[in-house]
Amino acid sequence: MSTFPTSPNTLMIRGLESIFTLSEEEKQALQDLPVQVKTLEAGQDIVRLGDRPSRCCLILEGFTCVYKLTSEGKRQIMALNVPGDIPDLQSLHLKVMDNSIAAISPCTVGFIQHEALRNVCERYPRITAAFWRETLVDAAIFREWLLSIGQRTAYARTAHLFCEILIRLKVVGLVENDTFDLPMTQIELANTIGTSPIHMNRILQALRADGLIQTQKKQVIIPDWEKLKKAGDFDPHYLHLEV
Repeated sequence: MSTFPTSPNTLMIRGLESIFTLSEEEKQALQDLPVQVKTLEAGQDIVRLGDRPSRCCLILEGFTCVYKLTSEGKRQIMALNVPGDIPDLQSLHLKVMDNSIAAISPCTVGFIQHEALRNVCERYPRITAAFWRETLVDAAIFREWLLSIGQRTAYARTAHLFCEILIRLKVVGLVENDTFDLPMTQIELANTIGTSPIHMNRILQALRADGLIQTQKKQVIIPDWEKLKKAGDFDPHYLHLEV
């Protein structure tokens, strides 16, 4: 299910077009951006806290995450990145990374040099606006996650997360019959939801028992979308989709 198109740039264009209408000329300019494609192992860092990157990363296959560590080494996953996302766009303007980004699963990523991105933004100001909108949507997702951590139960947070992932994968063509790949361990889900791995296991069992999800290896199946939305208190407006 998780295969990217012939041109890796196509996923970036799909992702941007879900939140911003691009002209054919603008899409071609993005299509022409040089991308260095690399494969990463699960757990491999893409950028780390304190790095000064000279390129941005486009996710092509697999999942990555934005995370931070406490001084004791405890990890909080602060964002999940799916194919089509550019999780470090802020590095175009912030010289030093204030978070780390790592591959959750084996990943294929495309690296785009900052210079190339700046050049296309100078030639096409509306592409600058599209990238700006993407970072604003990232901020909106962060605010929604903060609400979840502060006010929703772990059960509701997990249901909400599955709703969000389904929608975000659907807009880039990676969902079939309300089924999607979720290449995350229970420990990684626990680090995302803000609970212990043992409690995460119980939550997943409860979601299955309540008929909200079904799982087959690394796939999640949503048998009743409306029921899952209600359980997760999910309203997709914060994703600001235009599709």
